[in-house]
Amino acid sequence: MDAPLTRGPLAERLQKEQTRVHPISSTPLNTSHNSSVVSMKTPSKGLNRSVASLGHKSQPCKTPGSGGRKKTPGKGVRTPSAADRFIPNRNATQFDASHYKLCTQTQVNEETWSTMSPSQQEFKQVMAENLNGESLQKKIISFNEKPPQAPEGYQNDLRVLYSTSKIAGSMKKMTRYIPQVPERILDAPDIIDDYYLSLIDWSVHNVLAVALGGSVYLWSASTGDITLLMDLKSPSGDYISCTNWTADGNHLALGLSTGSVELWDAACQKKLRTMNGHAARVGALSWNSHILSSGSRTGSIHHHDVRVAEHHVGTLQGHSQEVCGLKWSPSGKYLASGGNDNLLNIWQAGGGSLLTSSEPLYTFNQHQSAVKALAWCPWQPHVLASGGGTADRHIRFWNCNNGASLSSVDTRSQVCALLWSEEYKELISGHGFMQNQLIIWKYPSMSKAAELTGHTARVLHMCLSPDGTTVVSAGADETLRLWKCFAVDEQTKKTKSKSQGGDARSCLRLHMR
Repeated sequence: MDAPLTRGPLAERLQKEQTRVHPISSTPLNTSHNSSVVSMKTPSKGLNRSVASLGHKSQPCKTPGSGGRKKTPGKGVRTPSAADRFIPNRNATQFDASHYKLCTQTQVNEETWSTMSPSQQEFKQVMAENLNGESLQKKIISFNEKPPQAPEGYQNDLRVLYSTSKIAGSMKKMTRYIPQVPERILDAPDIIDDYYLSLIDWSVHNVLAVALGGSVYLWSASTGDITLLMDLKSPSGDYISCTNWTADGNHLALGLSTGSVELWDAACQKKLRTMNGHAARVGALSWNSHILSSGSRTGSIHHHDVRVAEHHVGTLQGHSQEVCGLKWSPSGKYLASGGNDNLLNIWQAGGGSLLTSSEPLYTFNQHQSAVKALAWCPWQPHVLASGGGTADRHIRFWNCNNGASLSSVDTRSQVCALLWSEEYKELISGHGFMQNQLIIWKYPSMSKAAELTGHTARVLHMCLSPDGTTVVSAGADETLRLWKCFAVDEQTKKTKSKSQGGDARSCLRLHMR
């Protein structure tokens, strides 16, 4: 084992080096062959290489004679054939302006934010999200200009062709349980399959009014009792086209296919009066105190003062086709009207000008189909959500204080109804072909929280229970399904109430000091 190596790559290299240093003496001195020139190289170079190879224990070169050669420095490529670095276009970045703002406004913003109360900070953050459409923290790295948006109404044919019917939004992780099946299913025979009507409404007394053809039924969710309120029994085929309860839940307004509006006392099951004036069916109703607004197939909106005999006190002409959506804001300041002409109008009720106004405050034409689904945000009375029909499929949000479009989301399905949940700050939407589902969205991120399926035909109408926990959906499959998707956790509610009470007491102590 300890004997010197006589064979192997290293020994052979040493023998070659020795041969170069001590050439064979029998070689003629007067030969002029090229091999003699190669053998007369400087012997120190080969010897140094052999010593270096022994010191570093490097592996021998696979190609004989190529390990010690060096390339001529002048033969290398000095100038690269392609670009060696990327020079971006800085025209749109405005570094000088951004540097100035960062240096001057950072300290001022921090001082202003620190002096605000928690409620003011929350209000400012919510307003910023509404105006910008998303949280400001999401744009920290995005200092460049946004790419230009596609023109309104443009659709990529390939995107439509290869997109699935399911929504691509990721399911947001929930901290609460949402039942995926309805709590109860009721039959609704002869319910009219018409997208432009509003056939159900839920009163504050927990009574659900359902219009089935020419009849109206009242279902008490507390007791389960069913009462027939009225029946037209018309040989000409007249039917009930919309229903709407008053704020106190004692009276029910009914719109008829004949163009008249009837007012009923639910407790006495008695008709109080009939208000005429429309030339076609009434498909939408909405109350604002003692004023009842009605929208008809002709595109006109009438205002009825139910306290006086001459009930017709105003007319609005803002639609060229049927009015299928009509909602007063919670504050009574705005009236939103959606029509089959793809328009969404906002009317202002300042100083009684609404009753005689000839032009709407704002007109939005971004929807590409009929605008039926309308819902005002309960905790932000100036924010309106609207949904479009089959050709549009978008839910859009509007700030009616300044007429700004806040954001929009493509649901990939016909939007038939919209409702807000104040408890969870969420929005639920009812859809048509092809899933016929209900979708719960987180607001304002509009990430999908849950998807409720069960209807075999499109969802026509939706209502929210008085306690805000249950949603009833009426489908073209002649069923009413009750979804308890906004149930309140009592433990969480107690914790919130305690924390709010503690904040109130601390504020009281602060004022007393």
